[in-house]
Amino acid sequence: MSELRVRVDQDLCTGDGLCVQYAPEVFEFDVDGLAYVKGDDGELLLNPGATVEIPAHLRLEVIDAAQECPGECIHIQRTHDGEPLSEEERATLR
Repeated sequence: MSELRVRVDQDLCTGDGLCVQYAPEVFEFDVDGLAYVKGDDGELLLNPGATVEIPAHLRLEVIDAAQECPGECIHIQRTHDGEPLSEEERATLR
């Protein structure tokens, strides 16, 4: 499986916090109560549409966070072509 990237759409984020519970190394809340992805240095990436590579050891946690997110705001895409990860690809990774 190719490398994967993830982003959070803050317009859809409900602030529920499941993503932060599943993968705190990847997601964090800002003062606005919304989730954002974190860069390699742990800093929040506040730019709309910011993506980060999903560490291989956290793929399952990030996929689970995306599936469980009530706002459906976590988007996973393949690095090589930027296309969203299909449900079939998600199931294969599980």
